[in-house]
Amino acid sequence: MAAFFVSTLFDGGFDMATAYWPDGREETGSGFWSAGHKPTLIAAFLYFDLAFMVWVLLGPLAPEIARTLHLTAAQKGLMVATPTLAGAVLRLVNGLAVDRIGPKRAGTISQVIVIAGLLFAWGVGISSFAGTLALGVILGFAGASFAIALPLASRWYPPEHQGKAMGIAGMGNSGTVFASLFAPMLAKALGWNAVLGLACIPLSIVLVAYLAMAKDAPGTSAPRRLIDYLQPLKQADAWWLMAFYAVTFGGFVGLAASLPIYFTEAFGLTIVMAGTCTAACVFAGSLVRPLGGALADRIGGVKTLSLVYLVAAAALAGVSGAPTLGSALGLFVVAMLALGTGNGAVFQLVPQRFRAEIGVMTGLVGMAGGIGGFYLASSLGIARQLTGSFAPGFLIFAGLALAAAMALAAIKGRWRATWDAAAAGVRI
Repeated sequence: MAAFFVSTLFDGGFDMATAYWPDGREETGSGFWSAGHKPTLIAAFLYFDLAFMVWVLLGPLAPEIARTLHLTAAQKGLMVATPTLAGAVLRLVNGLAVDRIGPKRAGTISQVIVIAGLLFAWGVGISSFAGTLALGVILGFAGASFAIALPLASRWYPPEHQGKAMGIAGMGNSGTVFASLFAPMLAKALGWNAVLGLACIPLSIVLVAYLAMAKDAPGTSAPRRLIDYLQPLKQADAWWLMAFYAVTFGGFVGLAASLPIYFTEAFGLTIVMAGTCTAACVFAGSLVRPLGGALADRIGGVKTLSLVYLVAAAALAGVSGAPTLGSALGLFVVAMLALGTGNGAVFQLVPQRFRAEIGVMTGLVGMAGGIGGFYLASSLGIARQLTGSFAPGFLIFAGLALAAAMALAAIKGRWRATWDAAAAGVRI
């Protein structure tokens, strides 16, 4: 019979008297809110939320930056895509850091780098396309927060609550709403460079709250050799999960970064109106992420993802020929709702298959999602420059969503027959 121990105050953070198994898992059978560590879950959400806000900051500012620096359509696409690619690569680095030094320390280091980078850019100023790319790399550390916030929350919760825990922590991607709403307004009033410095204020406040509230889960394994962290890549399931997230999260963040440019160029909106329309789309995708995790807990991640891909493909294909702002906005909201649900569903599946390697798998899957976002954002800019239209970029990504649905249909039988989660009664 397994022994229990009661959690006590760990290095900083709030105490919470809860019974855990020796490996750090809470006794199963309790409700979600009585499991895990709520202050850490809240801290993970706040950290992720503000990090995501600055990760996509160049997107809402892109029309003003492009006008000031005289950028081409392709350069605009690459500028808003660079933070996404940098975040993708750095997510793997952060995944490794989480497993070696713990998510709380890894998150602190990453947040300090982002704040320092923004302060430097604000103080010195950005006067060239190369400067925007350099800032994009620094903002990649904010995007890499994904590989920190999700393991920070996930390690406190048992398998039957993974979808909800990961969904709530992952709902921090709602920070893109704040960027879309407030960055254009501040840029119009104070200039876009001032927005970089102002962003450091909420980032610093949340960093203090994070240090006070977050606590690493007990029972984590000892650090392994660097090569050991890449062992999941020897298994096909890791690559499939990465590919599926490249479509769901790639579509979400790629659109979040690109829509301000799309709305200003396709329909002639002001930067503020374009930001408002983008915020509506992003809010829809962010809101449903925890619902996607909860739905996946209830009916299974495979069923949820299958529906997600079909809806997203139809909506994105429709956007390519949308004749009016109203029709385009409606279809983008539908697409974001589907993609946001899919983000939660993928991360209901990851811990079921790779619970022991959740830190590095979060980094790997998150990296793939970032690469998908880089592809979408950059391809839309290239399509616009080469053809004069964004339509080809949307159609290709719709095709990728359909391909993901077909791939999922081909492998779902093997997953359900072989994964340990099925034996434990967890729906996949």
